[in-house]
Amino acid sequence: MDLFGTAGIRGSAVETVTPELALAVGRAAGRDRQEFVVARDGRETGPALAAAMEAGLESAGADVRRAGQLPTPALAFASQGRRGAMLTASHNPPTDNGIKLFADGEEYDREAEQAIDRRVEADESPVAWDEWGKSEQVGVLDAYREAVIDYARQQGAPLDGLRVVVDCGNGMAAVATPQVLRALGAEVVTLNANVDGHFPGRESKPTPETLSDLRNFLENDPEADLGIGHDGDADRIVIVDGDGGVVHEDTVVAVLSAHYTRQSEADDPVVVTTPNASGRIDEQVESAGGRVERVRLGALHEGIATAREEGTENTEVVFAAEPWKHVHTQFGGWIDGVTSAAVIARLVADAGGLAPLREPVTERPYRKVSVSCPDDAKVPVMERLESAIPEQFPDAEVATEYGVRATFPDSSWVLVRPSGTEPYVRIYAESDDVDALVADASAVVEAEVADHA
Repeated sequence: MDLFGTAGIRGSAVETVTPELALAVGRAAGRDRQEFVVARDGRETGPALAAAMEAGLESAGADVRRAGQLPTPALAFASQGRRGAMLTASHNPPTDNGIKLFADGEEYDREAEQAIDRRVEADESPVAWDEWGKSEQVGVLDAYREAVIDYARQQGAPLDGLRVVVDCGNGMAAVATPQVLRALGAEVVTLNANVDGHFPGRESKPTPETLSDLRNFLENDPEADLGIGHDGDADRIVIVDGDGGVVHEDTVVAVLSAHYTRQSEADDPVVVTTPNASGRIDEQVESAGGRVERVRLGALHEGIATAREEGTENTEVVFAAEPWKHVHTQFGGWIDGVTSAAVIARLVADAGGLAPLREPVTERPYRKVSVSCPDDAKVPVMERLESAIPEQFPDAEVATEYGVRATFPDSSWVLVRPSGTEPYVRIYAESDDVDALVADASAVVEAEVADHA
């Protein structure tokens, strides 16, 4: 079986992530006889799926702590010292739901996910009737919010006088981000700040298009300093400037990466990111005295572990991120949009605005395109591209660990990688002449697909 994608299990609540599946995954995870905290986001299908998950865990002998509705980062926070199960489809539409599993504050790695796959396929029976686990209700949200507040106070400057507009998207950020920012001293205006699993205010995925209300509000509010948009479970964050412009996600990562690198006292500060992330991150980290390591999409926690294992006693992983998703490693090992909101706001307050933070970052044009490729042709196409891309771009430094990435002397780059869910090969590129770079890369990919399809 292959239940897990790059961010847990996700799909239609009627056809894929059903109560039957939640029961089976819960029983498989509960076989480890650990204590689990279980939570859900605001989706209409959440209560039934959470009940099925809890039943599966308990029937396998695990004890359950029911935490109710939470942002995913709050569930991850609560899983420290035990395990966690979150019922969420993140930014997917309201018809979907999903399952994310955590151990001691980190998402399950591939080995743990594969173990769950095998157990679900084996369809094992419950443990003996007198070995079933017990359950109780627990409160998590207050402790999580206080922890975020305490951590954020170590970064930047107080938020007194800062006006922040937060679009919660009818998701779980509504119970965390505004409260945290207000406690830190900000004046907070909220949009879509009621939890509603139908997502009536806008689509759950925050994009320049879906955040139109937030952008218009900021454009027409001369007092606003910063805008923040979240997805359904508050692990993603989008930053909007005071004029209503969306700040590129890689610029946000570059700003945070540089901040944490400069703050570190380690001799070898490391930022972990993904192959599709911009060279602007490398530039900012290197100028601050650190280095960047890359890991496959959806595996920041694995990249953090590898960087620590392969480093020395002087190595510190100071930050980890992929676009829109950030791991504040000094705070915890999970993706956390609420903490990002608090830290970014305090950095803006410290700098006297968002513009001074962005000014050192070189923002080149960026494009992403897709080339149709049958699933059964992806492996031979990618194998051939490992030599075809270097042939096409002889001046570039080429890495092939996570797709084929060519980086040029001027820090522009192109990445070619197969989609894990659709019949495409993706091309990502960043360059002052991005159209020409994409055209050259597309021609190579299309030729290889034609030869192997």
